[in-house]
Amino acid sequence: MIIVDAHEDIAYNQAIYLRDYRVSALKHRQNEAGTGFPLATIGLPDALLGRVAVVFSTLFVAPHRSGLASNNVPGEEPTYSNSTEAYDAASRQLDYYHRLADEDERIILVKNQADLDEVLASWEGEKLPNERRHGLVVLMEGADPIIEPEQFDEWYERGVRIVGTAWTQTRYSGGTRAPGGLTALGHDLLAQMANYNALLDLSHMAEQAVYESLDRYEGQIIASHTNPRKFCNTDRHFSDDMIRLLGERDGVMGVVMYNRFLQDGWQPGDPPVPVSVIYDIVDHVCQITGSARHVGFGSDFDGGFGATSTPLEMGTVTDLWHLKDGLFERGYSEEDVAAICGGNMLRKLRETLPT
Repeated sequence: MIIVDAHEDIAYNQAIYLRDYRVSALKHRQNEAGTGFPLATIGLPDALLGRVAVVFSTLFVAPHRSGLASNNVPGEEPTYSNSTEAYDAASRQLDYYHRLADEDERIILVKNQADLDEVLASWEGEKLPNERRHGLVVLMEGADPIIEPEQFDEWYERGVRIVGTAWTQTRYSGGTRAPGGLTALGHDLLAQMANYNALLDLSHMAEQAVYESLDRYEGQIIASHTNPRKFCNTDRHFSDDMIRLLGERDGVMGVVMYNRFLQDGWQPGDPPVPVSVIYDIVDHVCQITGSARHVGFGSDFDGGFGATSTPLEMGTVTDLWHLKDGLFERGYSEEDVAAICGGNMLRKLRETLPT
C-alpha cells in the first residue's frame, strides 16, 4: 500500500522560504527557529519514510490583491498583478521541479504512464526509503499563468498535467470568496485541456463554476483539496450535492488536513482538531457517493499554515501513512483503504496520463 497526496505546495515553499524539498521538515524547523515561519510539514525524507509515493505538486502564485505579499520572508514576493507576472513566477516554480528531478534520482517528474510505472515499481518489495522513487505530478493551482487558452499547449509540453482554474477570481472562473461561473476564456481553456485529456481540479472554484465544469468538461475531474461543507461551511468547500455530482462523474476529492477546514470556527491557538475528524469526512463522502471510490488525501501541507494548524497526530507528511490504521478501525476493507490512501487518485492519473 502507498500514499498519494493530491496537493502539496512544494515549489511555493522553495520560492518564499527558500526551503530545499530534499531536506526534512524537522531540519527546516531547526534551521528556521526564531524566524516566525510556519512550522514545516513536508520534505522528501518525510515522504519516503511515510510511503508517500506520489504527490500532486503545485504551481501556486497568488494575485497581488490577495494581500499575501510579505517583506518578512527571504524569497521572492509571492504575488502577481498581470498574467505575464503570473506566467513568469509559475515558470520559475516549474523549473524548480525539473531541477529536482534532474539532480536527485529519487525524484521523478511524472509526465506519462511510463514515469508512473517507474515510481510505483520502486515501492514493490523490501527496500530502504532512499531506494524508492518519489513521483511529482505538476498541478497548476489557479490558471492565470496561462496567458491565453492556446498557451496550455506550452504548459502541457513542459509537464503540467492538472489545472485548477481558480484560487480566488481569475480570468478563467469565479473562485473562493469570488462568486461566478466559467468565463469565456474558461470555456476555451477547458476545451484546450480536453484535447490533451488533462485532469481538471475543481478545488477553489466558485460553486457556479464547479457546476458548469461538472456539466461541460469532457475529461476527468478531481477536487484535489476540498472538504465537505458539513465540516466547514464556507464557499471554499463542497455541498453534499456537489459531492454527489462529483461521484457521478467518477471524480475524487482529497481531504484537506487543515484545522480551519476540518472544524467550523477553529482559530489559531485553539486545541488541534482530533484526527478522527478526517475519518468522519471520509465516511461522509463515502455515504454520499455510495462507495469508497471518490475520496482520497489532499493535505495542502505547507500551504501557508504550518504544523501548528494541522490535526492532532499529523505533524509531517510522514503521518499520512498512519491514517490507514484509523480507516481499518472504522471497518473499511483492505481494498477500500488502499483506494482511499492512494488508489483513487492513481485511477485518475491512469485515465489521463499519456502513454
